[in-house]
Amino acid sequence: MKPVAAHGYAPFTLEKREKNMNGSHYSLETLENQRQTLGKMYLEFVRQPDISAGLYVLPVGGTDPQKPHSEDEIYVVLSGRAQIQVGETDFPANAGDSIFVPAKLEHRFHSISEELRVIVVFAPAEYSRKTV
Repeated sequence: MKPVAAHGYAPFTLEKREKNMNGSHYSLETLENQRQTLGKMYLEFVRQPDISAGLYVLPVGGTDPQKPHSEDEIYVVLSGRAQIQVGETDFPANAGDSIFVPAKLEHRFHSISEELRVIVVFAPAEYSRKTV
C-alpha cells in the first residue's frame, strides 16, 4: 500500500527506492531536497516487505497528524527538539534520541520548539498489516 497523501506523505521516487539486494545508500541532503521539492512532511525512501523507512520533518509549533500504525516503529531524531506522547507517557524527542513505539499504540510529537527531523523505521513495512 502507498503512503497516505492526506498526511503529507510522499514515496521516494528516485531509482534507489527500487528493490536492491546489494544494499542502497541515501544522503540526508538528497532526501531532504526530494522531500522539499514534493512539499511533504514525510518521504519514504526504503520499502521492502519486512521494513520501510522515511524522513519525517515537523516545523516549530507544528501539529503531528499521524494516527497509530499497524506496525512497530523506531524514530531516530536527527535534529530538533520536541516531546513525543507514546500512550500515556511523554518522552523527550531531541537530536540523538531514539524512540520505540509498538504497533497500534497512540503516539504524537508535540511541543516542537526546534524543527524536528526524524528517520522513521517501520517493521514490517508501513501499512503492510493495515486492514481496510
